Amino acid sequence: MTRFAAPIAESIWDMKYRFKEADGTPVDGSVEDSWRRIARALAETEADPARWEQPFYDALEDFKFLPAGRITAGAGTGRSVTLFNCFVMGTIPDTMPGIFDALKEAAVTMQQGGGIGYDFSTIRPRGAEVKGVAADASGPLSFMDVWDAMCRTIMSAGSRRGAMMAVMRCDHPDIETFIEAKRDPARLRMFNLSVLVTDAFMAAVKADAPWDLVFDGRVYRTLQARDLWNRIMRSTYDYAEPGVIFIDRINAANNLGYAETIAATNPCGEQPLPPYGACLLGSVNLARLVSDPFGKGAALDMAALDRLVRVAVRMMDNTVDASGFPLPQQAQEAQAKRRIGLGVTGLADALLMVGQRYGSEAAAKLTGDWMHAIARSAYLASVDLAKEKGAFPLFDAKAYLASGNMQGMDEDIRAAVAQHGIRNALLTSIAPTGTISLYAGNVSSGIEPVFAFAYTRKVLQKDGSRTEEEVVDYAVRLWREKFGDAPLPAHFVDAQTLAPQDHVRMQAAAQRWIDSSISKTINCPADISFDAFQDVYMAAWDQGCKGCTTYRPNDVTGSVLTVSEQAETPAAAQPQTGGEVVYLSEPLDRPAALEGQTFKVKWPGSEHALYITINDIVISGHRRPFEVFINSKNMEHFAWTVALTRMISAVFRRGGDISFVVEELKAVFDPRGGAWMQGKYVPSILAAIGGVIERHLIDIGFIEGEGLGLKSDPKAELLVVGGAPKGKACPSCGAYEMRMVEGCMTCGSCGHSKCG
Repeated sequence: MTRFAAPIAESIWDMKYRFKEADGTPVDGSVEDSWRRIARALAETEADPARWEQPFYDALEDFKFLPAGRITAGAGTGRSVTLFNCFVMGTIPDTMPGIFDALKEAAVTMQQGGGIGYDFSTIRPRGAEVKGVAADASGPLSFMDVWDAMCRTIMSAGSRRGAMMAVMRCDHPDIETFIEAKRDPARLRMFNLSVLVTDAFMAAVKADAPWDLVFDGRVYRTLQARDLWNRIMRSTYDYAEPGVIFIDRINAANNLGYAETIAATNPCGEQPLPPYGACLLGSVNLARLVSDPFGKGAALDMAALDRLVRVAVRMMDNTVDASGFPLPQQAQEAQAKRRIGLGVTGLADALLMVGQRYGSEAAAKLTGDWMHAIARSAYLASVDLAKEKGAFPLFDAKAYLASGNMQGMDEDIRAAVAQHGIRNALLTSIAPTGTISLYAGNVSSGIEPVFAFAYTRKVLQKDGSRTEEEVVDYAVRLWREKFGDAPLPAHFVDAQTLAPQDHVRMQAAAQRWIDSSISKTINCPADISFDAFQDVYMAAWDQGCKGCTTYRPNDVTGSVLTVSEQAETPAAAQPQTGGEVVYLSEPLDRPAALEGQTFKVKWPGSEHALYITINDIVISGHRRPFEVFINSKNMEHFAWTVALTRMISAVFRRGGDISFVVEELKAVFDPRGGAWMQGKYVPSILAAIGGVIERHLIDIGFIEGEGLGLKSDPKAELLVVGGAPKGKACPSCGAYEMRMVEGCMTCGSCGHSKCG
């Protein structure tokens, strides 16, 4: 039986990927059972399932091939979930009925577990005339707020919050508002934002030329392209968003440019997709394919890589037929093009094992060689599948071979495609792999550098207890097993020691052989100059990347890098995308007596008022909320007020920043309508309770803002527990550890991820 590398890996398998009955009874007795379940399910689409089940199992064994979480958790379970990770939704019509039809489609897709991307450039700008109703348009940002509220309320498959990407063209009249939307720390938190940058715009930026903002043929405004670029850069420098997508480059390189136009990507950016486009994901674990690691003959086993890629392509092609889809349009799109996203994980670990420094010219060249080999194997495998099962339905040999990407492909592959066709229109992509990489033994994630060589993490045990475990990077663990306490070699570098340009070099080297795109975050130090920061984006453009996402510590989203001063090697909490395993700190003990305040809320239409008591605890001279009691004579409210009291109090007692409770309550809308209170519209009684808690937090100095004007505790100051808060706290565990990882906000303490 496979032994997990660390207890946290087993916990992730048990809580995310292990098949269980509805009552929690395990069906998968071991991880081998999970591999067998997946192999059998994907082999069932074959004419001879018995022939392929064992090869599929062998690919999965020892974590060599890692299907994305949707496949690992859903294949062979009989559940009504999609095995596809990412979708781009249909084009949003510029009409009220069309917009809300699109909203409904988004909700249905997220309910089944898909992350979604949308291009909001198709909605007319704010202030534009709405003919026939004598009104002005509210603009795309207002409708993005509606999407954001919807996403907050939809729990997608696997108990995960939905993830969304919103993009807008660089020539849309509302682009400046879009760029600066995330300056409000409470707005559009369920979205990642990116600007669709055209070739013409980049040329105008370099020439310092004027740039027209246009919608439906009308020029709304003209400004200098370089000024708009600087606004994008400044917002990203200050708030880590928006990202940049080089959309013309994506369409020019697309194998399917003759059959589709791409205008958006999935939430993490690795899959640019057409309307209703869908793509499934999987990763080859390069760290498991290195022979003689750290030895004189250390090298990637290219023959084993070829065999593994060929089997993985077949498994992923079968997944297209094995999966369900939230919408019929998505099924039609997937079947017509059979696009897959085969990528890698463990790249940085593999480089360490063969003696290469991540980010160096030599490592970039080796990365390009490995990606080239993967592309060759994938294309040849897909040609073989076309011989056996037929090419994808929209295959047009002449048009396909004329695409920008195929013109740079090896001649023998072009000849094979021309003669036999190809089964999958696009084959390669590099997706976020945070959770599956940890599950596979904490190999480095995707093509990212190693973030931390070792760190400690609280792990929730089956009996409810918590243990603190050391989690060691896969390559470092192998080094320790081979050389004991010998110092790590100089080529062992991590994300904290890399220059931003090293990141760009690695992304560009990989992109050369990737059909779709790459999810990667370029970490920048807090003290990087603005000019040097802009140079990162220009380097990404000049070196052929399809997009660029950076992360610099800021006041809204916090710090990327946190290093333990006592650790010999970096001991920061490892960022992991998609962690729904929540490891909570121990709750605070309750003193015998607490100070607090009681507030009265009279909700229109209710005979009796609510009385809300908030008690505080003092820690190191600072006052923080500890518990809430909600009372009313109205028995109609009894059950939910008791439940709310217990839940909020439990969150308060865990410590950390609990201001997200306010944000969540204030976002609740009552379908029967809200009420006007003290000159402000409050959308629900729960939002009113959230407002009371917010005002109390302001009064005691826990958060900034205008309070109630009540007398505050003279000792109350802005709460600092173990140091100054650095940006937004994790909504799961309260730690100030939220950071951008592979295009997604992720908690380094508990693994919570927005994109998950």
